[in-house]
Amino acid sequence: MTTLKIAGVPEHFNLPWHLCEENGEFAAAHIDLEWTDVPEGTGKLCQMLRSGETDIAVILTEGMVKDIVGGNPSKIVQVYVESPLLWGIHVAANSRFKTSADLQYAKVAISRIGSGSQLMAYVNAEQNGWKTADLQFEIVNTIDGAVESLTAGTSDYFMWEHFMTKPLVDQGIFRRLGDCPTPWPCFVIAVREEVLEQHASEIQEILKIINKKTRAFKNLPNIDGILASRYKLKISDIQEWLSLTHWSQNQLQEEVLNKVQNQLLDLSLINKKGTFAEMVRTV
Repeated sequence: MTTLKIAGVPEHFNLPWHLCEENGEFAAAHIDLEWTDVPEGTGKLCQMLRSGETDIAVILTEGMVKDIVGGNPSKIVQVYVESPLLWGIHVAANSRFKTSADLQYAKVAISRIGSGSQLMAYVNAEQNGWKTADLQFEIVNTIDGAVESLTAGTSDYFMWEHFMTKPLVDQGIFRRLGDCPTPWPCFVIAVREEVLEQHASEIQEILKIINKKTRAFKNLPNIDGILASRYKLKISDIQEWLSLTHWSQNQLQEEVLNKVQNQLLDLSLINKKGTFAEMVRTV
């Protein structure tokens, strides 16, 4: 039995991994795949790959690309979710801000430096024609930290996945002023280079298992009910989310990688572009 460590956010996108684990599908392939939930998100996942705390990460595309360019010794081995991530733009319920256009000089709550919540704040600013140099950030670590910060007024808005944040909107804790979808596939699977060299066959088997699960995922009996129950979301919201979400079993395409890097370069979030061979590995 080979033990490998995997990490990702505790969100509905990752239920296929948990179902495979619970059904013994990885164990049947003689792989002990140890999952760690990381509510802090992309920045923390990048740090865990760098330090060896995890071998594999299910991670936001733009954050992983940025960190590999910055020296993270990992490779993207596959796209996990092909559809865009819908980032909701949220303020406290009693906030003075009424529209997303009002947020030009407001302070952004982010989970941590290099997180998706920070990178998408830059994307949103550029789409609105704002100067990205004017952006101010408050590190809040998790969605609970964002609730505290926005409520206390130490930050003004917070960008997080639309459906996971919707209960806070429904409860009257947040107001959502709009959405900002990623202009590329939202999640990829990344693996430390050392692990790829030592365990290529195991990584190949893991991808084979998860890809089989994601192909069939939407057709699993009562999957909307299971998702709603596990993630404490309304079944109508889960059904809408399922209609918008498309998993992938394919490699990241070079033109998509270039699109992400060009955007990061335009926003001065990277100072050079990596080559396809430096960033992507087929196993």
